[in-house]
Amino acid sequence: MADITKETLIGEALMLKPEIAPILMEMGMHCLGCPASQGESLEEAAMVHGMDVDDLMKEIAAL
Repeated sequence: MADITKETLIGEALMLKPEIAPILMEMGMHCLGCPASQGESLEEAAMVHGMDVDDLMKEIAAL
């Protein structure tokens, strides 16, 4: 399985590890299925939603 990085697109990350959806929802990313999720990286989404991408990556890695 490919690693999920800050540069991974949200849609791709969800395909690789669907169990991250609740983490993203808790952090305010409620539009997981919208077109933006197909072209926005986890890092870009974290910035838009005012969260620390390193904290997000730690949560994802803990799964």
